[in-house]
Parts: sequence; C-alpha cells; structure tokens
Amino acid sequence: MLDALSQDLRYALRALRRSPGFASAAILSLALGIGANTAIFSLIDALILKSLPVRHPEELLQVMMGNAAYGGYSNPTWEHLRDRQDVFSGIFAYSRWGFNLASGGEARSVHGVYVSGQYFETLGVRTALGRTLAPADDTRGCAGSAVLSYGFWQRGYGGRADVLGKTISIDRHPIEIVGVTERGFNGAEVGASADVMAPLCAIALIGSGYPRMLDTNYYPVGWLQVMGRLKRGVSANQARARLKALAPQIYQAAFEQQGLVREDGRQLGPKDRDQYLAQTFDTQPAGNGISSLRREYRETLIVLMTTVGVVLLIACANVANLLLARGKMREREIAIRMAVGGGRSRLVRQSLTESLLLSGTGAVLGVLFAEWGARLLVRLLDASLDLTVDVRVLAFTMAVAVLTSLLFGIVPAWRGTRVDPQSAMKANARGVIEGAKLGLGKALVTAQIALSLLLVVGAALMLSTFWKLISLDAGFDRGHVLLVSADLRSGHYPMDRWSAVYRDMLDRLRAIPGVRSASVSYITPVCHCRWAGEVTIEGYIPKSRSDGMASFNNVSDGYFETLGTSIVGGRDFNSHDTSTSLKVAIVSKSFAQKYFGAANPLGQHFRIQDGRGSQVAWSITGGPVEIVGIVKDAKYGSLREESQPFVFIPWSQGGVPGPLTSFELRPAVGAPTALISAVKSAIGKVNRDVSIEFETLAAKVDDSISRERLLATLSGFFGGLALLLATIGLYGVMSYIVARRRNEIGIRMALGAEQSRVLRMVLTDVAILVGVGLVIGLGAALATTRFVSSFLYGVDSNDPWTLSLASGVLALVAGVAGFLPARRASRLDPMSALREE
Repeated sequence: MLDALSQDLRYALRALRRSPGFASAAILSLALGIGANTAIFSLIDALILKSLPVRHPEELLQVMMGNAAYGGYSNPTWEHLRDRQDVFSGIFAYSRWGFNLASGGEARSVHGVYVSGQYFETLGVRTALGRTLAPADDTRGCAGSAVLSYGFWQRGYGGRADVLGKTISIDRHPIEIVGVTERGFNGAEVGASADVMAPLCAIALIGSGYPRMLDTNYYPVGWLQVMGRLKRGVSANQARARLKALAPQIYQAAFEQQGLVREDGRQLGPKDRDQYLAQTFDTQPAGNGISSLRREYRETLIVLMTTVGVVLLIACANVANLLLARGKMREREIAIRMAVGGGRSRLVRQSLTESLLLSGTGAVLGVLFAEWGARLLVRLLDASLDLTVDVRVLAFTMAVAVLTSLLFGIVPAWRGTRVDPQSAMKANARGVIEGAKLGLGKALVTAQIALSLLLVVGAALMLSTFWKLISLDAGFDRGHVLLVSADLRSGHYPMDRWSAVYRDMLDRLRAIPGVRSASVSYITPVCHCRWAGEVTIEGYIPKSRSDGMASFNNVSDGYFETLGTSIVGGRDFNSHDTSTSLKVAIVSKSFAQKYFGAANPLGQHFRIQDGRGSQVAWSITGGPVEIVGIVKDAKYGSLREESQPFVFIPWSQGGVPGPLTSFELRPAVGAPTALISAVKSAIGKVNRDVSIEFETLAAKVDDSISRERLLATLSGFFGGLALLLATIGLYGVMSYIVARRRNEIGIRMALGAEQSRVLRMVLTDVAILVGVGLVIGLGAALATTRFVSSFLYGVDSNDPWTLSLASGVLALVAGVAGFLPARRASRLDPMSALREE
C-alpha cells in the first residue's frame, strides 16, 4: 500500500513538472481560496473558539446581573456577591481602565485592568517573574501594586529582570511592580490587552476623581465584570439555580448598606429601587473569556466566512475545469496505459493523488498567506488577539485541503478514465464537433459566474455603505479639527476652580498663531455617548417620558464655527451670556421641528427637568430657557443614528463642568496636527501636570466606522478575487474549446466562412454562458442579500442600481475574457488547421 502511494506521488510530481503552467495556475487558485478561508477561520478561532490560556478554563463561568452580559456590577453589589456565594472555589471581579503612564503633558496611555484579590488565583495564572496579586493586596486603603503582562514587560522594559521592586507611574501615582505574568496571558477579556494589572482597592488612590468608587452603588450601569471557578462537584446549572436563590438577599443587603446612585446625577425613585431589588443572577460559560469585540464582530465574521467559502468554491471550479481540459489532452496517454493493463481504479487513484498534491501545496502556501492576512485583519480591528496557529486551525486547513481536492478532483478523475483505448489512439481522434464535449466545463463556468456575481453584488453593497458613511453630511466638517482632551484630575485642582482653568486654557489656545477658532465642550461628535434630560414645553404634551427627552451638550462660544456646523437661525453664544443673565440655549433643527412644528422657535422658552419633576443639578435647570439659535443637525452618537433633538447650553451658564473635557481647534491653514506642539506649550503654561490627549476629528469618525471599513475592504478584495478567478475560468474553457475545434473552424473557413461569422459563433457561446450565469447569480443575490441588510446604510439590499452595476461589470470582464479566444479563432489559418489532421 505504501509502495503504491509512493509510486502515485512520484508519478503526480513528474506529471506536474511536465505542466508547470497548469500546476502554477491551479496551486495559485487554491492557495488564495484556502488561504482566505484559513485567515478568517484564524480570526474566528482567536476571537470566539480559543480558550483562555489558564488552568481548566472549562470550569469558568461569567456571573451577570440578569442576562445582561455587559451590564456590570458596582463594587458594593460585587462584595456582597463575593461574600455570600457558595458555588465557586474562587470568584473575582475586574474592570478595564485606561492608565496614563506619563508624568504630565501628553498622555502615554496603556490598557490597564483593576482586578480583585482572587483574580490570578482563580484563573490559575503563573508568573514569568516575581509574584501575582493576592487577596491581601486588595484591601481598602492599599498603596497599590502592579503586575505587568509579559508583552508589555518586553515592549516597555526590554524584558529586564530588575523591573521587580521598581515603580510605575499610573496617573502620577508611583505603584510598585511586583510581578510579570507568564507568556501568552493577556487578561480575561478577549481582544482587549491587559498591559498593567492593579488591585481594585487602588482605584481610590490611582483613579483621581473617583475617591468614592468603591463605596458607591451605581445603578443601572456598573463598572465591574465577574467570573468564578466552579467548585468540584457543582454543575453550571446548579450554580445558576443557587445564585438565583441568593439574589434577593444579596441585592437587599447591598441596597441597605449603600443605597443607589445614578452616574448622571439624577435622583432615583421607588421604581428604580424596585427594579434593582428585583434583579437576579445569570451565568454563561467563560472558558473562552469575555469579549465586547466578539459581540460586535460575530455576525461580521459569519458573513466573511461565508464569503471566503464561496471564493473557495469558485477556485475549485477553476481547477476542476483545468483538470477536465488536461484530461482531454491526456486521453491518448491514458488509453495507452489502459491498453497495456492499467486498471481504471488505479488510474483514478493516481488522478486523485495528483489533485491531493495540488491541494496540499496550495494549503501550505495558503497558510503563509493566511498568517499575513490574519495579522492584517487584527490591525484593521485594532485588537489584541492571540493568532498562534493551534491544532484547530491546522485541522481546519487540512480538512479544507482534503475536501477541496475531492471537490475539484473526483469528477475529472472519473471522466478522464472513461475513454475507449482504440478510439483515443487513432491519429484522427478529434471530430469536427469536439466543442460540444465539454458540457461539464461550461456548467462549471456558469456556476463560477453566478457565484462571482453574488460576491460582486455583496462587495458593491458594502462599498456603497462605506462610501455613503464617509461622504455623509454629518453636520460638521470632519477634516480640519483637532480634538484635545484635558484631564484636570492630574492637575490637582479643586472643583470650584475647574471653570476658571478651562477658560484660561481656552484663551491661551485661541491666542496660538495659526488658530482660526477654538472652543471647549463637554462631549464631541461621534462619541457613542449621550447626555440626556427631559424638557417641558408649553403646548407640547409628550406621548411618553422618552418622547419628552432631548440630548444635551455644554459648549463655549465659537463651538459651531470651529466644527463647521451651520447656524441656520438666530445667533451664537457670546460674552453677554453669563451666569447672571437670562438663561439661553441653542437647539438643533430636529428639536425645533419636533416641539414647535412650523412655528418659529426663536424667542420661545422651555424648561429642563428630570422624569419625576425634580430639578437636575444644573444651574440652567428649572427656570425658563430662551431659544436664541437653531443649528444644523449633527451626529453625536454614531454616523448611522437618526437626527436627535439636541440642546446646547452655553459653557458660561451650564454649571460646573467635569474634570474631563475636550477642546476643539480649527487651524487657519494646514493640517490640524501641526498645532499639537503649540497646544502642549499653551496648556503647559497653565499647568504642566494636566494630562492631555490628541485626536483629529477625522480619525475619530474613521474609528467609528471600523466595522464598515473592514467589510468594505475584505468584500471588495474577495469580490475582485472571485471576478479574477471567474475570468480565468471562462478564458481557459473558451481557449480549450477553440483549440479542440480548430479542424472544424478550419473547414468552415476553407468553405468560405468569414472571420466575423467565426467570431460571432464563438462569442455566442460566451454570451450564453455569461447570460445563464448572470440570471442564476441575480436570483441568488435577490434571495440572499437580505441577510446582510443589517450591515447596510443608505442602500437597499436589493438595490436595482447596485445589481445592474455588478452585472454590467461582470458581463464586461467576462466579455473581454471570451473575446480573446474568439478573436484568435477568427484569425485561424485554415490550411494550418487542416494540415494538423
């Protein structure tokens, strides 16, 4: 058996060496198809399938409030859960946090994590250096200690062993480094790196501005995620049932001890209390970690996996066509081997061995392509993922290679051995109508065209979505604005000084040469955030509480000029809008249309209050607010959002700002980033300890549509690849048909057929193949594009223009591929063709 396999392999190698053009085309097609599948599967494996690199990950469960996987706990609720549960041998809480390692000025941000004392012990994480954190490190009033990830230790400290005992400055607080985790561990959250890990208790010291974080029971939004390791003998179902039974006493104890607080400052009423006390616990397996990235990109990866599967089918059809054509050319060789006693089963096995060799070689090259492609995808995602090739990826690649070899190899192998030795060995074996004998090849080309049209339509829809988003009028000029985030917590200012400090900074920023305008605001566009409040307007009766809600922003004068947002009526804020003057606001067009209809809102008044009639803690709240301006609608949540009723409060009247805020600067000329150096100097003159970060508004907008960019980039690439493979397939089949019909064409031309008639004859075959493929492809597109409708924006899944454009592009490319063999056939020399017989 082994000898026979060895002989088949040697024979296949010799056969492929004799046909380098065929071998190269087949291997390249397969490498691209298998490589694309392996690249996407590698991403799925890293993000969804791969277990955490910890001890017995299958024993881990995530504990959630209700069924909200990302609702989060506040610390008092977590502590009562920790102390009262009896189903876990170990349980921990953690929270992702941005740590600033700079001593002042421009921030040096790293991915930090606050972890409870049993974090490392429960996960079973070992160290490469020093020790991990223990429960004793997580006690109230701690000075804090830090454990570095292996990757950050290598990048930031060059892997030096003397890092232990040194301090790392986190938000200007020196914290002792006590250990480095083992290689490969990157935290319990997949896709988000954990560069520096500090105990939960340290947030009271490090988290400037959050001194009461550990003692405040925030609701409904918490900040901690919880995981536990099951006790031996306790099942996941038993743990879930027990936690549900414990829930009432845990929530009651936390409420009685700390009460409830809303992060937005509103007072909570009896309804909020009842909702909190009615909460329960739920669990889900956490052996693969927790991941917001997984939730965001799961459907995207399914779409991409389907896409690359179609690409692989097109590649298989291509290689099958090549093998069919090659089998026709080798009929005489096969006939001789059968005539001297070669069995059909042995010949089929040799042919399949050749197919497997092609597929295996394509898989090897595909893995190299996949490794490069997967790393490129991770950069596009801006994520931290373990792309180490594991058994699952190798098994997937091997399975794809074997399945691929069977898909494109079985039928050509079977048909290639169905020859009559006597007929095949005749010198004049070819008849005058050989073109009709490649029916299967034509069917494969038709399938390629149909599948290619499906991918080209998908690519056109994704590219159209991405183009509409990047060219969307978002209500501001995204191309010429620099955003500067300032954190006064590092400057150690008391709250009553914040407003004056921001005004001083704004005045200095406006004085920078080359600054056309500058402003300060509480939130910036496309921040995926919302500051909401309830408004009451005389004459308008809201249908529900949400119907009376509007979004708010606190901005300085010059804000709209800096962002390039048009004021369509009234005026901007000015120096006369002070804390003692009449309270004023500027509203969006959506606000004006919703609450005032066709009436002119300028000069009208409204009031701001919360849902139960009590005043919100803003200086502008409660009394009448006059509308002095109307601005164009802008996107503050995301580019996809519908226009929201928006109210802009003047910075000088909007109460005390928070410690974190944003400045916006528009340069007179040049790129916004050219202002960075001058901004550092200007803010440094106020306080060098204040932490600042820079980002252009254009980059912020681009980051907000990263998923759409990924889909547009990859669908465009795979659509182009499918188009290329289908074109090659059509060209190959038509070239083969023309070559097999040389004697027929020669006879026709010798009898007086004109070149144009021969050209039409071949192009008619091309038109039939392309036409049938397009009809099938359009039917498939109409039936399947609805599954990607959730990814689209501004374009219907069955948009006729997109379908027509995709069909036209494919028809044009296919027409060119078919025209070249047709043109070659029309220029055939009849005497040369007949002389071959």
